[in-house]
Amino acid sequence: MTGARTKKIRRLILSVIMLTATLVLGGVVLFRFVPPPQTWLMTTRLFEGEGRDYRWRSLDDISPRLVDAVIASEDATFCAHRGFDMKAIEKALQNNARAEKRGGGRIRGGSTISQQTAKNVFLWPSRDWIRKGLEAGYTVLIETAWGKRRIMEVYLNVAEWGPGVYGAEAAARHWYGKSARDLTAREAARLAAILPSPRRYQAAEPGPYVRRRASRIQAAMGTVRNDGLNACVTR
Repeated sequence: MTGARTKKIRRLILSVIMLTATLVLGGVVLFRFVPPPQTWLMTTRLFEGEGRDYRWRSLDDISPRLVDAVIASEDATFCAHRGFDMKAIEKALQNNARAEKRGGGRIRGGSTISQQTAKNVFLWPSRDWIRKGLEAGYTVLIETAWGKRRIMEVYLNVAEWGPGVYGAEAAARHWYGKSARDLTAREAARLAAILPSPRRYQAAEPGPYVRRRASRIQAAMGTVRNDGLNACVTR
């Protein structure tokens, strides 16, 4: 009896593992071709009573200036790494350790665009270690199954750019009243500048901090183009 029960438990565990793997891999493969209909963050905001403006656009219909801006601001080595920027992670850990010793300070992240995309599409918004572990796994999967161009396309379409504003098209309409394909270099830089805190800052009429940050990003966009740091995305 005990042996039979043990076998049933093993079969159940194996079935759960296989089902989970199928769902995970199936989701990754599906979203390689189909736009994600909803993210965990969008769902959370809806339950909080917030609206949702989410308009999917092909990467060909998004200004390449915005691609350059987010690479310059979020992940300069996007085309060179395979999902993780170990130097950025090390710097973030060192910065956070110093902040903890001082008893406070700004917590710095070392996430790449690939990691942020994996988190935004498949996982819940938090900083717990379980989620970070799952994020690493999903990052490897999308780097393998999607490729850089698709990762950038999904990232630009699901990123939060204001309360209830998701994706480049909705952001361009919300902040500038135009399509994402028509963004100027300055507008793209300002959108990239508010990405870390899109609910705190404004892109259309930015304060001093966003203006300074956007100016640095716009200057760095030239380096992105001239040094081919966007080569894995542009055609």
